[in-house]
Amino acid sequence: MASKSATKRTSGRPGGKRKGAPAPVRKAGPGDWIRAARIPTLPLSVAPVVLGTAVAYVLHDADVDGPGWHWWRAAACLLVAVALQIGVNFANDYSDGIRGTDAVRSGPRRLTASGAAKPRTVLAVALVFFAIAAAAGLVITWRTGHWWFIAVGAACIVAAWFYTGGRRPYGYYALGEVAVFVFFGLVATLGTQFALAGQVTGDGWFVAVAAGAFATATILVANTRDLVNDARVGKRTLSVLIGDRASRIVYVVLLAVPYAVAGMFGAFYADHAWYAFFTLLVTAPAAIIALTARTPKELVTVLKLTALAALGYALLLGWAIAF
Repeated sequence: MASKSATKRTSGRPGGKRKGAPAPVRKAGPGDWIRAARIPTLPLSVAPVVLGTAVAYVLHDADVDGPGWHWWRAAACLLVAVALQIGVNFANDYSDGIRGTDAVRSGPRRLTASGAAKPRTVLAVALVFFAIAAAAGLVITWRTGHWWFIAVGAACIVAAWFYTGGRRPYGYYALGEVAVFVFFGLVATLGTQFALAGQVTGDGWFVAVAAGAFATATILVANTRDLVNDARVGKRTLSVLIGDRASRIVYVVLLAVPYAVAGMFGAFYADHAWYAFFTLLVTAPAAIIALTARTPKELVTVLKLTALAALGYALLLGWAIAF
């Protein structure tokens, strides 16, 4: 009997999995790092550059005095915008992860919060992309001679970091949507136009508002998806403050803004601007899903559709304006 009792106490392989023990965390692979960059949302950084390039090209085509047209400047502006957004995404992953905000999520898992990657590694990747954006911005500054671009670039990086970083991240105080409208709408679009044409026009302001509306709608639907969890951990986003139903209505209103801009261009400036309304084939279903969605997964679909529509809108309206 003693031997049987001992056998029971020592059964199982040494170091084997014990009942009730937490499952080991799978370390992040290349696919996880690519997903962490949030590729489906990157059209939001491409769209304002496309629109800014279009309104700048009109000035070039009209022989308006400026710094001279160079396609590489447009490419550099695109690199700044995309690298900055990827840097923001990794910085948010790091900051929310170490703060514990992402401990319970409705969306895809985050590298830091899940333990799939070391926080320092995620932070290092964020800093690398910020450095890439800064380097491209410095090249633009050097070639154009507009040295005040350095201050604008610094403001963009500071805003990117303190969105969820620092002791009092403004993204936790319902200012995330405002910052996204300013930096992914106004700054990205008008900055591109000025870098390419040496001036900002009324048309530039109109398309900047359109780009900003798309970007703001996207972050609003993302915050609506995370509303319950954010409220639980004390993250006071706009969605937390105004509630689920109001957030969905504001999302639809924001989607209407770019089409008002396209209608204005179609009526007074560019006949082909009406082609931008073809993107309603994407935004109309997105709006319907946003108003009726019952699960976070449905709102993830809305987020992806909104970003895709932003790019399609920018390409169609940009083509109409430029050509």
